[in-house]
Amino acid sequence: MEIWSAFIVGLIGSVHCIGMCGPIAFAIPFSGDSRIKFFLSRVLYNLGRIVTYSFFGLIFGFLGSRVVIYGLQQDISIVIGALIIIYVLIPRRLKNKISGTGYYIKIVGSIRGYFNKLIQKKSYPSYLGIGIINGFLPCGFVYIGIAGAISTGSGLSGAAYMMLFGFGTFPIMFAATFLGSVINPNIRKKINKLIPILAIVLGLLFILRGLNLGIPYLSPKFNHPTATSDPTHPHVEDCH
Repeated sequence: MEIWSAFIVGLIGSVHCIGMCGPIAFAIPFSGDSRIKFFLSRVLYNLGRIVTYSFFGLIFGFLGSRVVIYGLQQDISIVIGALIIIYVLIPRRLKNKISGTGYYIKIVGSIRGYFNKLIQKKSYPSYLGIGIINGFLPCGFVYIGIAGAISTGSGLSGAAYMMLFGFGTFPIMFAATFLGSVINPNIRKKINKLIPILAIVLGLLFILRGLNLGIPYLSPKFNHPTATSDPTHPHVEDCH
């Protein structure tokens, strides 16, 4: 998956973020009458989210690099694409059951506990911390971004992918802190209906990429490493 595509995915899907994380953004405390402080508090909150997303990208991009070493990049791309499509097609009621499990509630409850402590401090570090913690909240849209990070095949590329993904969500999430009260709920619903379509298209792109069809950008040929491509063992070219 091309790294630049992460920004587009984040930008298009960021309306979904308003519904999920908007209430947190609106609840960010502010004391004083300085517009600069108000501006910085919202910037730090969004940068905190991007820090967490980049961390996820680093971890899962590294896992993706292991996939490349073992020559499974093609297979994992197809699997990721299929999982994205399956996730979209899972009935909402089943997703609600999953989110209602005790384990899920315990995780979310712990995260919100830290969030409530920070929200009372009203300091610049707390604004950044709120964003960092916000990034750990379970979110299907972020999982789609993580799938893209895995496909990059390296930790640094995965981190860059998720950083761009986060910056893609930045404009609308930042604007929402100023315009949240005037955004038409009906418009949100209409745009949110496009999110599953975007996810399915992304899933199909992963599957196409894994099919190794030799189509530039869409389905390029994979260079499968051989056993001698281990960096600890020099590769000897066949002279015949």
